[in-house]
Amino acid sequence: MIPFNKPYITGKEVHYIYDAVATGKISGNGKYTKLCQGLMEETWGFNKVLLTTSCTDALEMAALLIDIKPGDEVIMPSYTFVSTAIAFARQGAHIVFADSRSDHPGIDESKIEELITPKTKAIVPVHYAGVACDMDIIMSIANRYNLFVVEDAAQCIDSYYKGKALGSIGHFGCFSFHETKNLQCGEGGALAINDTDFINRAEIIWEKGTNRAEFFRGEVNKYGWVDTGSSFLPSEITAAFLYAQLEEYDKIQKRRLEIWQLYYDKLLALFNNNQIRFPLIHDFSTNNAHMFYIICKDLQERSELIKYLREKSISAVFHYQALHRSDYYEKNSSSYRNSLELTNCDEYTDKLVRLPLFYSLSDNEVEYICSTITDFYKQ
Repeated sequence: MIPFNKPYITGKEVHYIYDAVATGKISGNGKYTKLCQGLMEETWGFNKVLLTTSCTDALEMAALLIDIKPGDEVIMPSYTFVSTAIAFARQGAHIVFADSRSDHPGIDESKIEELITPKTKAIVPVHYAGVACDMDIIMSIANRYNLFVVEDAAQCIDSYYKGKALGSIGHFGCFSFHETKNLQCGEGGALAINDTDFINRAEIIWEKGTNRAEFFRGEVNKYGWVDTGSSFLPSEITAAFLYAQLEEYDKIQKRRLEIWQLYYDKLLALFNNNQIRFPLIHDFSTNNAHMFYIICKDLQERSELIKYLREKSISAVFHYQALHRSDYYEKNSSSYRNSLELTNCDEYTDKLVRLPLFYSLSDNEVEYICSTITDFYKQ
């Protein structure tokens, strides 16, 4: 079976973990945490980065930092992972779902402004598959209505919008280092803080509501409970693993892009025959090769394709179930406001298929997957 995903190991992870253990400090915010944060800030131009145990934690920190209160409204696409919504819903926010674009699963920027009310507090664009939303439009809307922008950049490491790293444009950017991501540490994440006014409070929330970070820098002579917060920071063992990945991001990205392009080339005939739809890369966005997906004509065709591939020892999967179709939404619809039909979100829920894409996937395996998909459509 060709798996859908296989985490890549650089070979340095265990050495850095051993070093972290040997230092005698394996709780968070030590040597490797600082190395990871510094490397991310230097490489992608974030003002401040704080490692977290997940992208969910990063989103939850952002919700606390912008002071989400019960009754506040937060606009986001319905076609996203549950973490995007739950981080704000837990604080009492009413989630307002926007539709996806017809040409890409990202939020339809033209639908945002009509959803804004006096209760709107934030916009949460999701850069699906590492492909940017049109951030000029989103930031312009946010500035006109005095709203916060939290970029869900879970899939976006090393992807850019008009030369700016995704996650560096809004007030905050939230990243995932889950094992399915381009760079991974099993479970992990990061919060990029782009508005410097939030840096001090972010460190406090990150450190369980204490000013512990200031104490260890010698800025205060004691630390204590000064704000809300939680234990958002990962251990040094996790950070050491991640640092090995971050060091080789360019090598990892190069191979993933080669695989992505091979998929594109080998399946182009099906696209040209209007048998499948391809991933769209906007002119304003780069491609970080987080995933390669195709879009089938309907739910039945997608189900049959996934079944056919599995019979040929290929693991392909569908992706998000649009949140407005979830059991939780049905039970709690009074906490959400949606005046539009989310037809594009429904389409991607029913038609999108993700193909295997990981560093060690061979060219021969990609060619086999593509020839199998071609055979399916011939039938």
